[in-house]
Amino acid sequence: MTASVSQQLLDLLGIDWPIIQAPMAGTSTPEMAAAVSNAGALGSLGVGAMTAAAAGEAIKSFRERSDRSLNVNVFCHRPAVPEPVREAAWLERLRPEFERVGAEAPTSIREIYTSFLDDEAMLGTLLAAKPKVVSFHFGVPGEGRVRAFREAGVVLLGTATSLGEARVLVAAGVDAVVAQGYEAGGHRGTFDPDAKDDRLGTLPLTRLLARKLDVPVIAAGGIMDGAGIAAALRLGAGAAQLGTAFVACEESAADDGYRAALFSDAASHTVMTRTISGRPARCLANRFTALGARVGSSEIPAYPIAYDAGKALNAAGKRVGERGYGAQWAGQGAPLARALPAGELVAVLAEELGAA
Repeated sequence: MTASVSQQLLDLLGIDWPIIQAPMAGTSTPEMAAAVSNAGALGSLGVGAMTAAAAGEAIKSFRERSDRSLNVNVFCHRPAVPEPVREAAWLERLRPEFERVGAEAPTSIREIYTSFLDDEAMLGTLLAAKPKVVSFHFGVPGEGRVRAFREAGVVLLGTATSLGEARVLVAAGVDAVVAQGYEAGGHRGTFDPDAKDDRLGTLPLTRLLARKLDVPVIAAGGIMDGAGIAAALRLGAGAAQLGTAFVACEESAADDGYRAALFSDAASHTVMTRTISGRPARCLANRFTALGARVGSSEIPAYPIAYDAGKALNAAGKRVGERGYGAQWAGQGAPLARALPAGELVAVLAEELGAA
């Protein structure tokens, strides 16, 4: 990525720095996104776990704090197919964990999030709000939805973990591709969680996509400071997306247990697990990831049905002071985390980038 093409991406996104705060559904907040955007980077809201109404309120809250660019991220996963036998067996498998924290396991679990592929209300909300950017995770919506966003003047980003996924996104009409390396925290953006995953790291994936695609590439995964951003830019990225770096910001929705774990030895031992939600995701080492090491993926219900059980177990644990069942998503760069206000962190990252 030449300097001129990198500048074209900044101009397209309406930002000053090649820095994007990852959407991080459940952790990002309007306050965080606004602080990031006001500092010249791209603030993001992950609305994949929200209703359309809640997403609309979040966007409104952002706009009360900032008139800069906003990225709104949606989940484009295949809707889950209920499997009562597997789900019942999974709840039985989790029963000892619920009993450990003095709670009863749920008698049933359900699909708790609606995929954007089926969410007409979310489409309407986003077309009405017209954020500067809409980004896709777990896939890409149909041609009609992409066309509607483009006609509304919305910039489109899509996450890819391989060259094949990236080419699908480009063919669908995205303006830039987020190259998510295996180091990244949170959910893998793989289109099919059951397909073979080559587990490409951020550096080779970024370089590969920068060489093979005709659209800008945004590097994501394990990047925590300005030196990491500079390295990504040298490999051809037009910008870098950072998630774990923002988890400890005061504007983050991360709870006390999550924050404490981030600054503990667990940060040096992140684990890719599908036990918590039903899809592969990188998490700080905790009781839930340890459980996941002892079960096969065929035992775990589909995403996000499994997440219903995971959230219930985490809530039960927190009631008695057990924080080890949380979805404490973090990338392999977690030991480099800093606790700074989001706007200040962007300023530090920009200063470090300049020095690098």
